[in-house]
Amino acid sequence: MVALSKKTAEAITCNRAAMLLLAVAVILTTLQYAAVLPAWLHRIPDAMVPPFAAWLDVVFNFVKDDLGLLKFTRFFTEGLENVLDTTGNIFFGKYRWPHLGPMPWTAVAGVAAVIGYSLGGWRLALLGGGTFVWTALIGQWNIAMETMSVLVVAAPLAFVIGLSFGIAAWKYAWVNKAIRPVLSVLQTLPFFTYLLPAVIFFKVGPTAGAMATIVYAIPPMILMTTLGLQKVPLEVIEAGKMAGCTRFQMLRHVYIPSARGDILVGVNQVIMLCLAMVVLTAFIGMPGLGAKLLAMMGSFKLGRSLEIGITIVLLAVTLDRMSKAWAVKQPVHFDKGTSWFCRHKTLVSALCVIVGFTLLSKVVPIAGTIERGQDFSQGKELDNFIKWLLAVDGVQSVTYGIRYVLNVWVLNPFRDFMLSIPTPAMIMMVVAFAVWLGGRRQGIIAAIFFGLIALSGWWDRSIITLYSVLAAVSIAMLLGIPLGIWASQSDKWSRRILIACDTAQTFPSFIYLIPAIMLFGITATAVVGSILIFAMVPLTRYTIEGLRTVPPEMTEAADMAGATRMQKLVNVQLPLALPTMAVGFNQAIMFAFFMVIIAAFIGTQDLGQELQRTLAGTDLGKNFVLGICVSLMALTFDVVIMKWATDKKHALGLA
Repeated sequence: MVALSKKTAEAITCNRAAMLLLAVAVILTTLQYAAVLPAWLHRIPDAMVPPFAAWLDVVFNFVKDDLGLLKFTRFFTEGLENVLDTTGNIFFGKYRWPHLGPMPWTAVAGVAAVIGYSLGGWRLALLGGGTFVWTALIGQWNIAMETMSVLVVAAPLAFVIGLSFGIAAWKYAWVNKAIRPVLSVLQTLPFFTYLLPAVIFFKVGPTAGAMATIVYAIPPMILMTTLGLQKVPLEVIEAGKMAGCTRFQMLRHVYIPSARGDILVGVNQVIMLCLAMVVLTAFIGMPGLGAKLLAMMGSFKLGRSLEIGITIVLLAVTLDRMSKAWAVKQPVHFDKGTSWFCRHKTLVSALCVIVGFTLLSKVVPIAGTIERGQDFSQGKELDNFIKWLLAVDGVQSVTYGIRYVLNVWVLNPFRDFMLSIPTPAMIMMVVAFAVWLGGRRQGIIAAIFFGLIALSGWWDRSIITLYSVLAAVSIAMLLGIPLGIWASQSDKWSRRILIACDTAQTFPSFIYLIPAIMLFGITATAVVGSILIFAMVPLTRYTIEGLRTVPPEMTEAADMAGATRMQKLVNVQLPLALPTMAVGFNQAIMFAFFMVIIAAFIGTQDLGQELQRTLAGTDLGKNFVLGICVSLMALTFDVVIMKWATDKKHALGLA
């Protein structure tokens, strides 16, 4: 009772503090509308804004030039470039040692089928082989192999680095404490913030793209390694010690095998993030699928972009399913004396496939390469069909109506209102939200984070970014949550909608800009529309999962009490599913912050537009300040919503 009273008293205090902050914010905003608020209370004067970017430039230049980091990275670049040239030679025939490439497309497809069969049977074999057959037949083999040649270098390096840091964070508490905040920031930084340092230190092209990809993919590997090693059962540890294992033997033969499942989940995350980032690095000269997609996007060729997008989705799904199958597949133990060929039959089969299809390609050239004119691409036909469809009067009238209503009556007024709110009032509103939902500690974090944004000198751009995120997530909630509720009522539709969510999430993010621009032009509606689908995915997914995992005894009790379907949904299922749905809401906001930066290509006036401009120069300090502003906003919502979800789970007895 005492603990409950303390919690209740703390909740009442937080609610009162939130109401007080909100009241002061309303008063300040009212004074601003009445034109009696002093200018220094509306926006922080420029003279009071610290030159963070200039300070960071001094630090970066000192590290880069005086400490010799640039020389080291350029030396490292040469080695990495040699490795990338080697994989390029094998996959698409770049003239470099070992002069073995390019591998025939049939050999790559065959090896993918062999690996798929070894990991998951015939279905996974068909998916793996079919993906590469599609890629070749649709005429995208060379650009896909350019992407794969970087991916096979970046993913293993990210795995090794992430595993090493994860082990260090597990073994030493001070490393864990030091690295956690860095990982939180890295996971919320916009991808543009990774690109400029990569260009400066590793030159434009594949090497810069590979390094940006590696750094981007490391955090989940560190987190999953640390988590897996912390979960190793005590009895397993004691058994290893009793067997007389040294420290290294304990790590090699006890801890890592016991944490294998979590570590391989980290590998899955590394692969997926590497594929996502290696496409986005087209902005800094990375060749491959991303560069081709970016070129098609620039000329608004939606049909060809769709074909490339499907290829990327198939690659993502294939790599995802294979890595997940690897994570759940148990190691196979052989009897003593088993031949080498039996113990390595997957490797032997893959080598036989490579040799066989390589010899076949010498006799049948089309088995080696598919030339232009031999492929089955329908990109031009799709482009023409889409242009015809968009020219239909009915379609134009509908899109014009949506654009007019959203721009004139919703989005522009909402943006102008948010910009009109005085800086201290906006900070108070955010802090009030954080205190009410998360508590006093979350309120302090929100005050510090948004206070730093106010002092960054990019307040108005940050508010425009926040407005786009809130508008898109709000519309996504109106569409995604009802869709998830409806789908959760049926096993069949739950599976179908979840497959659609997986597909939408694996499409390259900036492909959504093309239909948004073609339908709604260069407007705020196009920006919000491009963010909308990305934000809907986690909302729909976690609504389905939350409602489908409600304990059966709770719904049975509601049925026995005579509750109608609507009463059961509103009074039982939704309250119990809310903590899970909150995770979806949190992810929707994270996805929206990611996508709003990409939407800068539509012509926004937010932080993404400024970040895009930094890629043309060497303003590393400005680039980092802009990225941190995005990160701080995203982290504020993350810490608040996840705290509320955790508290709610404990209150409902679901933790």
